[in-house]
Amino acid sequence: MITFENQTRRMPQIQAVLDKYQLTDLSQARALCQGFGFDPYSIVKETQTIAFEDAAWAYSLGAAIAIKRKHFRAEQAAESIGEALQAFCIPGSVAQQRKVGLGHGNLAARLLSEHSQCFCFLAGHESFAAAEGAIKIAQSANRVRTSPLRVILNGLGKDAAYLISRINGFNYVQTTFDYEAGELAISKQKRFSKGVNGEINCYGADDVMEGVAIMHHEQVDISITGNSTNPTRFQHPVAGTYKKERQLLNRPYFSVASGGGTGRTLHPDNVAAGPASYGMTDTMGRMHCDAQFAGSSSVPAHVEMMGLVGMGNNPMVGASVAVAVAVEKSCN
Repeated sequence: MITFENQTRRMPQIQAVLDKYQLTDLSQARALCQGFGFDPYSIVKETQTIAFEDAAWAYSLGAAIAIKRKHFRAEQAAESIGEALQAFCIPGSVAQQRKVGLGHGNLAARLLSEHSQCFCFLAGHESFAAAEGAIKIAQSANRVRTSPLRVILNGLGKDAAYLISRINGFNYVQTTFDYEAGELAISKQKRFSKGVNGEINCYGADDVMEGVAIMHHEQVDISITGNSTNPTRFQHPVAGTYKKERQLLNRPYFSVASGGGTGRTLHPDNVAAGPASYGMTDTMGRMHCDAQFAGSSSVPAHVEMMGLVGMGNNPMVGASVAVAVAVEKSCN
C-alpha cells in the first residue's frame, strides 16, 4: 500500500487528476512508466537521496500524465510534470497559492528549450543542494538538446566554490574584479574531473558587483536563487541587478526565487506566516522573480511544510529535467 506525507489532505486533488487521465491509482501511474523502461520514483531518489515519498510519487504521476497526453518531447513532458506537482500541493498552502508545482514544470521546460543557453544556480554560498541539481541537469538535459545547455554555480566565497568543485568534480573558476574599471578577469581555472561534471563552471564571488559580472560573463538567461546564507546580501541583489541590466540590453532573463527563507516562517527575516508572508527575503524574491518557489533550496522538510513535496527546490529542478528527458528517451 502506498503511503506518503500529508496523504489525506492531498488525495482529493490527486484523485481528480488520476481520474482525468484514466489512471486507477499512483501504482498504475508508476507501472505505466516502468512499462516504457524508466522509473520516475527511482530517478527522484537518485537525485536527492533524502527526498520524501510524496516527491517520488508526484514525479511518477507527472511522467504518466506525459505518456497519457503523448507529450513525448522532454520540453512538453516537463509541463505535464508541473501539472502533477501542482496536484500534490496542499489546499490553502503557500505552494498552492503561488502555483509552485506549475512553476517547476515551466522552469524545466525552459531548461530543455533550445532558446535557453546557460542556467545558473545562484546561491547565497556554494552549496551541496546546488551541486545536486546541477549534476542531474548536466547529466540529463543535453541528451535531448541540439545545442548543449551550459550549467554554472555562482555564489559567495571563493574557498567554498573551490571545495564544492573539488568534491563534485566541477571546473573551479577563480575570478578577480576591478572595481574601478568594472571589469571581471579569470585568474585561474582547475577542472576536477574529465566527465560531465567537469563541464560545470563553479564560481565564488566576493560581493554583488562581482556576482553580477559573472552572470554577464557567462550570459546567463535562467537562474534560480539558492540557500539561505546571505540571501539579502548576495543572491537576490545579484538576480535583481542582473535582470535590470539584461532588460536594458534587450536580452531575455528568467529569474526564479527559491530558498533563503522564501515562504518559510522559520527564517529570522521571515516573521509573517502562511501565503501572506512578506518577510524581507520573501519580499526581495518577489521583486525580481518570474516564478517564486517556497521553502528551502536544499531541505525537503522546509519545502514540505510550505505545502509542496518533500524535496529541495534545487534537486527538484534536476529531477524535473531528468524525468522529462527519460520520457523522451523511452517513449520515442
